[in-house]
Amino acid sequence: MIFIKKHLLSVVLLSGALTACSSNDQEEQDKVAELVDINAQFTPQVVWDKRVGDGVEHYFSRLSPAVAYDKVFVASRFGEAYALDQATGETIWSTALYNLDGELGFWDNKPSARIAGGAAVGYDKVVWGSENGDVFALDANSGELVWRTQVAGEVISKPLFSANKLFINTSSGVLVALDANTGEQLWQAQQPVPPLTLRGVSGLSASSGGIFLGSASGEVAVYIEESGQQGWTAQIGEPSGATELQRMVDVDVTPVVVTDKIYAISSNGHLAALDIRGGREVWKRSYSSYRELLVSGNQIFATDVQGHIYAVDRHSGMEQWSNLSLTNRGTTGAVDVGDYIVVGDVEGYLHWLDKAEGRVVARHRVDSSAIYVTPVVVDQLLYVMSRDGDLQVVKTPDIDNAN
Repeated sequence: MIFIKKHLLSVVLLSGALTACSSNDQEEQDKVAELVDINAQFTPQVVWDKRVGDGVEHYFSRLSPAVAYDKVFVASRFGEAYALDQATGETIWSTALYNLDGELGFWDNKPSARIAGGAAVGYDKVVWGSENGDVFALDANSGELVWRTQVAGEVISKPLFSANKLFINTSSGVLVALDANTGEQLWQAQQPVPPLTLRGVSGLSASSGGIFLGSASGEVAVYIEESGQQGWTAQIGEPSGATELQRMVDVDVTPVVVTDKIYAISSNGHLAALDIRGGREVWKRSYSSYRELLVSGNQIFATDVQGHIYAVDRHSGMEQWSNLSLTNRGTTGAVDVGDYIVVGDVEGYLHWLDKAEGRVVARHRVDSSAIYVTPVVVDQLLYVMSRDGDLQVVKTPDIDNAN
């Protein structure tokens, strides 16, 4: 009896030790990498900054600035929409998307518009969508409402203007085509949605009369712009594991079209190059991500689920370099700025990496509330907004003139 008790105690102690080891291992895997000192090659410069309400706060959102018509279009999740002068940041117009009917007075309780998709700009309009399924099209010059409609599902990714239409990919798996001038629905197509998916929806790309998107079931698909008829599909995510959680393979990243190839990545699967005509697999490599891809020249830059950044040859899929210094820092997708790529992180920093070697060569902090969405680049200027609504325009100085 004494032997049995000692044996049971040993099992309990061993189990506890294994649990502790497992817990420690998990904590180590989830540890946010601390920033190390770098030999900065230049000092990024803030051109102007602007506060945009309370930003998106702690909610999931892919709201990002849009630059067009010499303006910067931005909105907060609550529904404060602005057009800012591209050169100075001065407000040109503002519109309360939560009170378009003008019925709410100063003292009235104002409900959030729950803006989450946009901004999309085209045909002299700027469009935002909401978690309520509302789609708002404003005149880009005046901010006045042109049309408003509702679609089936949340609008949590950026709509796309193409061929006099507005295309929207909703969280319920519905791809909708609206008339760009009136908001009238022209067609919709339903995609299968698994029981469990990530909180995200693929953005859209248009090319050669087709709309390309990723799906929650791990596919890349094409739909005919004019009719909504589905063309080819290609599976790039590979479900594995015993639970629905382990088997999630969402393609939440906007497919990138370059000439006759499409590049896409799954959250639990592969980075793949596909032939645009039939979806034939050209090459496929084991990378997983829900951050936007960047294709620049002959390189693909991908940020994986751990925040690691990779440069891959776009013709062969061969890895050229990797940077693991931003592990678990919520690293965003990369954008192209001259000889560098730039990513944001969970502590509000922007990091400049050398394209050739992947070294971090400069750093700038926007604020401490996190940069969750991939910045926007226009004319080599970075437009980046933090979760708290701090919008900054940041210049990368010529390295020959750096301090």
